[in-house]
Amino acid sequence: MSARFLRTLAFTFIAVGTIAASADCILAQQVPDPDWYAAVEWRHIGPEGNRFSSAAGIPGDPATYYVGAASGGISKTTDGGVHWEDIFDDQPVQSIGALAVSPADPNVVWAGTGEGKIRSHISVGQGVYKSIDAGETWASMGLEQTGRIPRLLIHPSNPDIVYVCALGHAYGPQQERGVFRTTDGGENWEHVLFIDEDTGCSDIAMDPVNPRVIFAGTWQLIIHAWGRFSGGLGGGLHVSRDGGDTWEKLNGPGNGIGLPELPVGKVAVAIAPSNPDRVIAMLETGDGIPWNGQETEDGQVWTSLDGGRNWELISRNRNAMGRPHYYSRVVINPGDEEEAYFLTAGFSRSTDGGRTLFQVPR
Repeated sequence: MSARFLRTLAFTFIAVGTIAASADCILAQQVPDPDWYAAVEWRHIGPEGNRFSSAAGIPGDPATYYVGAASGGISKTTDGGVHWEDIFDDQPVQSIGALAVSPADPNVVWAGTGEGKIRSHISVGQGVYKSIDAGETWASMGLEQTGRIPRLLIHPSNPDIVYVCALGHAYGPQQERGVFRTTDGGENWEHVLFIDEDTGCSDIAMDPVNPRVIFAGTWQLIIHAWGRFSGGLGGGLHVSRDGGDTWEKLNGPGNGIGLPELPVGKVAVAIAPSNPDRVIAMLETGDGIPWNGQETEDGQVWTSLDGGRNWELISRNRNAMGRPHYYSRVVINPGDEEEAYFLTAGFSRSTDGGRTLFQVPR
């Protein structure tokens, strides 16, 4: 660039900044027309060379994100994805399953190692790691035998309270499966939800208004050299209304609230941030369970409009549970409880709370 161009550019920035300041930053607060977003196409922004299994951002900061790779550690951007920095390379494990940033203190970042998928070639992890300086340095905080960690939750106002959803290594029976909780920043852990040695945690969600309400999906899963066994009596959807001290299993014989009978396979769950009474769950059920590695034929989407006390089956769409062992995630738009996104073998969107799913063009 020429010196003249740089001087002109700098003057332009100063002039625009002065005008915006004198007008109480009205221009900076304007939101682009929705039609502008509709015209924007998906594009690759990096980083390259791996499969990314997790991502976490900071509310109110659209430029800062962390992404975790199946076998490539953690990368961070502070300019909306234009540049990425590897920030986990000096750690002894590089398989990342979950990331979370504290809503109360964005300098506190947690990483759960071991990708929460179940292909035999995926590396297991070595527990959980914590950073208190926005990813500059990391410390191991235990749970080394949990194998694979699909999700992490951090309390919205207390960064010392963390929940770990642990699937386990899944190659055989083990105790380190289920939900773990710390109330002192990782110095000590409680095993607050344990089903059995063949069942781990597949997903977990917290009520953003009342963080004592937590939903957890459990998945009975064993991987053998000759095949995978998914689904069983240990699988299902659970809720705690006291911060994890006690849990209630919502599905099973005689539950009377609308959820399916056992057995149940993989479970994914999400709570609407704008209306925590609305909960969406994706379940492998009935003929949809891929016993002995057979492919799922139908996915089931269930919703509750009263905080999980009653449920309705709203969709049997294969897009809701295609290749569930490798995917299965549901996210609800923070500003619109009717808009939900489903990550399976494809990427689907719903604008009616999950009743109708259509695939997002690639």
